[in-house]
Amino acid sequence: AAKQSYPAASSTDVVCDQVRVYAKRFQELLLQKEQCISKMESIAERIEEYSIIRSIPAIGANSAVRIIAEIGNIQRFDNNRQLNAYTGIDIRRYQSGKFIAKDKINKRGNKHLRKIMYLTVQNMIRQRRFGGNHIVEYYDKLKTQPYNKCHKVASVACVNKLLKTIFFLVTHNQNYDYRLAP
Repeated sequence: AAKQSYPAASSTDVVCDQVRVYAKRFQELLLQKEQCISKMESIAERIEEYSIIRSIPAIGANSAVRIIAEIGNIQRFDNNRQLNAYTGIDIRRYQSGKFIAKDKINKRGNKHLRKIMYLTVQNMIRQRRFGGNHIVEYYDKLKTQPYNKCHKVASVACVNKLLKTIFFLVTHNQNYDYRLAP
């Protein structure tokens, strides 16, 4: 294994050439991804939901474009519970007689949207020092006593709150304002 490892290979070996080809291909794919996101941003700037979602703290252009792309037309949902079900964070309860199972999220929805929303909440938590955000305050509330939720449970609850906020803001055509947030 030591003779076939990368440091043991000479610079003219085939293994080194393969690593160079893979590194170059990886850089090309990253460039294609950035170009695709920039095209999506230029298209999304014409959509009114884009500026509304961008008004929420810690949501940048990349996240806003991805959220819009995954949700599609948010007006097709009658309420925020349908949006939660579409995302896959609605609660699955199982009961049989006196047995009550632990509540879990359904995960039957859009896994890409669920991931984007979870990462957006994590960015909000990391960037809490840059301004007021009611979602981060909700996270802090869930992490303290008497709730004392674990990190992932509190984060998914914040995803739920963020989806409610996005749904309300888009359907009422309002920008985010910390003073008016619930």
